[in-house]
Amino acid sequence: MLVLAATPIGNPADASQRLRDLLGSADVVAAEDTRRLHRLASDLDVRIGGRIVSYFEGNESRRTPELVADLEAGRTVLLVTDAGMPSVSDPGYRLVAAAVEGGLEVTVAPGPSAALAALAVSGLPVDRFTFEGFLPRKTGERDRGLAALADEPRTMVFFESPHRTADTLDAMVAAFGGQRRGAVCRELTKTYEEVRRGTLEELASWARPDGDDARVRGEITIVVDGAPAREYDEATLLEMVAAGERVGMSRKDAIADVARRTGVRRRVVFDLVHR
Repeated sequence: MLVLAATPIGNPADASQRLRDLLGSADVVAAEDTRRLHRLASDLDVRIGGRIVSYFEGNESRRTPELVADLEAGRTVLLVTDAGMPSVSDPGYRLVAAAVEGGLEVTVAPGPSAALAALAVSGLPVDRFTFEGFLPRKTGERDRGLAALADEPRTMVFFESPHRTADTLDAMVAAFGGQRRGAVCRELTKTYEEVRRGTLEELASWARPDGDDARVRGEITIVVDGAPAREYDEATLLEMVAAGERVGMSRKDAIADVARRTGVRRRVVFDLVHR
């Protein structure tokens, strides 16, 4: 079977006993960075028993058929990435999809997650959230992506690199407004863990070169409050559904999309459209 195993996002003590056992027993261990894998095994005082192969963005397409062949031969393949859960902004999706398509067994050894850890400590609503991963690197694509999320009612979780954090927060101020609440979570579970909470304007000021701390360092997760509830009149809701249909959505999908974006119950939108 294929086993996706979460690895610590900072503190090795967060490793599960199941991860330790799998590292020792798996026939094949596919790792995003084999050097980090050896360092993790050393920290955990675990001897890796199986064959170690690299599995990262640059060789996923080539290595996936090889690992599927191992699975078909009856071997247990353990997939780990540098930190957190494979497939979540990390390699893994191609292998899982290929294994599922081939009717092979896939399971998970859950554990640490930077996205969930940041969400939990952010102080923002956690009942409904959306994980957006890394924003596009190009300024125009990033700004368009944020503009599309301006009316998102759920709490949003983003990954970001330290050297782009200030620019990203400035772009969020422009897209969401400076008074929208947020949190910048840095180096979670590590020695220098820090969580900055405040308005996006305050966070952007902190992250800029002229802020209180000009050097944003480490692994960064940004959590942003969802858009506040708005009142939508019937004409606006009907036009939003019509706009969805004009770009190729079915009426059913357009209604569902409007309900998601506005927070208005789907049945209310459906009845309005079909009245």
